[in-house]
Amino acid sequence: MMPVIAPVGVGENGQLYNINADLAAGAVASALKAEKLVYLSDTEGILVGGKLVSTLTKSEANKFVEEGAIFGGMIPKVTSAFDTLAAGVNKVHIIDGRIKHSLLLEIFTDEGIGTQMVHEEQGDTGSSS
Repeated sequence: MMPVIAPVGVGENGQLYNINADLAAGAVASALKAEKLVYLSDTEGILVGGKLVSTLTKSEANKFVEEGAIFGGMIPKVTSAFDTLAAGVNKVHIIDGRIKHSLLLEIFTDEGIGTQMVHEEQGDTGSSS
């Protein structure tokens, strides 16, 4: 099963609000006790120094944020990913949804094509593809 949810909220006066999709997806994945959460984005994954980081742990992500290598709109996505891992999801992936068959390439190949965020003990100490 793969739920697709439009994260729209409604205020008391009927006003519509756009809810951060990354936070909504993380909350749904956590509630469902999902094995994986996949963010389809318009970027390859987490890029540091112009190179794709294929596996990322929370400590590495924190270091990259402090150094300014992860910045802007990627910070809430990464924060949401690690909150989701802390809530029991096994892996979170950020992949480029513009690439044909990107989901299959990420999940069913050894290297993948995006970034997978994992628990510290699963980490591969900042490997890049």
